[in-house]
Amino acid sequence: MISRENLEQKQIGVYAAALIVGGIAGLVSPRAGGFLEPLVSFMIAVLLFSMFCQIPFLKLREALSNGRFIGALLLVNFILVPLLVFLLIKVFPQPGPVLIGVCLVLLTPCIDYVIVFTQLGKGNEKLILASTPLLFVVQMIMLPFYLWLFIGTEASQIVRMGPFIEAFVYLIIVPLLFALAFQFLAKKSARGFKILDFTAWLPVPLMALVLFLVVGSQIDRVVKDFNVIIAVIPIYVLFHIVSPVIARTIAFIFRIGPSDGRALIFSAGTRNSLVVLPLALTLPGEMAAIAASVIVTQTVIELIAELFYINFVPNLIYRDLKANNN
Repeated sequence: MISRENLEQKQIGVYAAALIVGGIAGLVSPRAGGFLEPLVSFMIAVLLFSMFCQIPFLKLREALSNGRFIGALLLVNFILVPLLVFLLIKVFPQPGPVLIGVCLVLLTPCIDYVIVFTQLGKGNEKLILASTPLLFVVQMIMLPFYLWLFIGTEASQIVRMGPFIEAFVYLIIVPLLFALAFQFLAKKSARGFKILDFTAWLPVPLMALVLFLVVGSQIDRVVKDFNVIIAVIPIYVLFHIVSPVIARTIAFIFRIGPSDGRALIFSAGTRNSLVVLPLALTLPGEMAAIAASVIVTQTVIELIAELFYINFVPNLIYRDLKANNN
């Protein structure tokens, strides 16, 4: 009989299989991608609900008072990561539509499934959850400025608040309210407690389902525009290699402990691809298709990178030496 612990220990293999099966399904039947895509946001919301059910929300106040972490989070995501992006697009120059896609996705820190990856990578997911409103507001303010600085006035004018607000409400607020309701019911009845306990089984299979849906629905776009987007792959690969190193360095300088430091690393390496994709689709004509393909490519590469992060961040990049010594 499979236990919850066994399932969690085998999660990387489960996720890798989901990526492979999703890629095959999307390539064999491109039309299926059109059916899978509308399910992505809904399943992310369900995934976040299942994870929120496991979080003791009374401790969020304590997380919000962690000024050292918040300062490091803002420094990494809105100063050091943009500097990294600027260097990467200078080393690997891109045409206009491609550049817009790259900047849109790499300049916006994730506010949804980063919480799940942080938990899976033994980071402090409560800190990331508590930080999502701040990340949401600051990226809305800073994204037009960075697009103007890196590309020009025309690019800065494409930013719309709608997709960001919709994602924040639909993917964070609604699942959060449902999770709070379930936690309240668990305190009132044995049945409620059993239901809440069952939700602890859900994050791994739901994450696998989300990975399958994302790759299955988007792989056809990547393949169709591969001759255009192949030039951005080095940018994304280097970003996912360098950004954890930057975050780890800042965690050391700010004297941030292992659990909180891992949360910082996951925030630095996880981007808001599913939220900025609608922004790319508002671009005129062919520009929208190319920018969207560039963003989808980042999503696929990021999901692969996250599988490495889950293992490498707690075991190599930021190990808990005290825990290992005990």
